[in-house]
Amino acid sequence: MYVPEQFAVTDRPKQIDFIRSTGWGLLTGVIDGAPFVTHLPFLVDGAAGSEKLIAHMARANPHWKSFKSGEPQLVVFSGPHAYISPSWYNADKVVPTWNYATAHVYGNPVIIDDPGTLYARQQELVNHYEAQYDTPWQMENVDAKFINGMLRGIVCFEMPIETIQCKYKISQNRPTEDQIRVVDALGSSKDANAKGIANLM
Repeated sequence: MYVPEQFAVTDRPKQIDFIRSTGWGLLTGVIDGAPFVTHLPFLVDGAAGSEKLIAHMARANPHWKSFKSGEPQLVVFSGPHAYISPSWYNADKVVPTWNYATAHVYGNPVIIDDPGTLYARQQELVNHYEAQYDTPWQMENVDAKFINGMLRGIVCFEMPIETIQCKYKISQNRPTEDQIRVVDALGSSKDANAKGIANLM
């Protein structure tokens, strides 16, 4: 990814917070000589500095078979993004642009074969996303035979985070006055992405 220095986020805790809060990522790869992408929810686990991504996909998806090559995989996390109008700047010679936040994560996935660990990983994912509800749905309250049958239909994996490239393009190249005007314009928008960029700025 092209990352100009002024847009680079190099603080690892900040990078990890962004990945963790975004959650949804694009696992990229090459299948039969052609680009291939799998859209997945990810959790971040592990001690600071040695974090890993946790995810799963349908066993029928051929993507996981490419893990055997031992080649690094790339996961792309896209955060909020928004169109930036030149009318918001206090300048004449300006053009439209786009503000956005993203992280590229590289690592070598390892498939989880142990049934107990597989169950625990899915339970962690469910509990993470169900925590927002007053009455969370819980795997352990569902017939175990049914759950085990569903688990046989997926492949779970861990991907140690070896490298992170993180980029926040949020008008750092504009004067402070322009940045404030951009924040005000985006903050008044009804679009969730626009508000997300305003909050990030």
